[in-house]
Amino acid sequence: MSATFVILEERDGALTQLSLETLAAGKRLAETMQLPLHAVLLGDDLSSHNTQFAEINIARIHFVEHPLLKKYTADAFTLALEQLIRATQPAFVVLPHSYQVRDYAPRLAARFGQSLISDVVAIHDGPIFVRQLFQGKLNADYHALGSPAFVSIQAGAFRADAIGAAAIPPEISNFAPQLAAEQIRTNPSEKFREAAATVDLSAAEKIVSVGRGVGSAEKIAVIEELARALGAELAGSRPVCDNGWLPMERQVGSSGHTVAPKLYIAIGISGAIQHLVGMKGANTIVAINKDEHAPIFEVADYGIVGDLFDVVPALTAAVKAAKS
Repeated sequence: MSATFVILEERDGALTQLSLETLAAGKRLAETMQLPLHAVLLGDDLSSHNTQFAEINIARIHFVEHPLLKKYTADAFTLALEQLIRATQPAFVVLPHSYQVRDYAPRLAARFGQSLISDVVAIHDGPIFVRQLFQGKLNADYHALGSPAFVSIQAGAFRADAIGAAAIPPEISNFAPQLAAEQIRTNPSEKFREAAATVDLSAAEKIVSVGRGVGSAEKIAVIEELARALGAELAGSRPVCDNGWLPMERQVGSSGHTVAPKLYIAIGISGAIQHLVGMKGANTIVAINKDEHAPIFEVADYGIVGDLFDVVPALTAAVKAAKS
């Protein structure tokens, strides 16, 4: 079977946002290589997911089921996927670049004599897989040798809505791997959460982000009021979080969250490459900065040159007035 496989992850019965973005990347790859697109989900009893895949534009969903897959362990996931891949022989295996995938995917790729091409941000004809180096200062093109090729996708690099709706429901294949308890060398634990439960920036549709141009922690209240008016999450650049003005869980950038909201408002953020790496996938970017030469304006869809303490209160008032 020559196909493009996308390995999915779920949380609380629903596919993660990064999984949907990875499906979009898989679709791009499948179209480039003229291959069918298949999805793979691992777990114990996955029958409840049938309706979830009915409207997703894929040719087939592989449910890999076993009691030892109910909770994630690197050993069980590696063994189960190895068996599925050897049985079906896909050309490409595409994974979300999550903490879970970083744990087991290099080991899985090594079992096929392959290397994992990780943190891919774009896919070009060839196929050529694009990765960023030196915190986004350079792009590098990678070409996979051999089959299957293993690729993980950076959060925010592809838009989930690019998957498209299905004309007909996908075919369903059930695969039962051969697993034994003595093969699992670790005890299952709770799934890792990349952010505290108080905020999930990766799922936010609107984000208002503040940089050190705000001046001090006390002045962030002005930005916070705009975020509340918009119903947006409040975030910050690395200097803001390093200074303790906002919790680290709200940091956007190469050493924080990678986000892809519908709206991203960058306030007092100069636009260093380390920050741009984390938010370049936003659908609409609005920048507010008093420096007209700030790099942030190079990626912004809309830019306002001015003092944030003049612009933001006026913008907040306009938003509130529009709602009333």
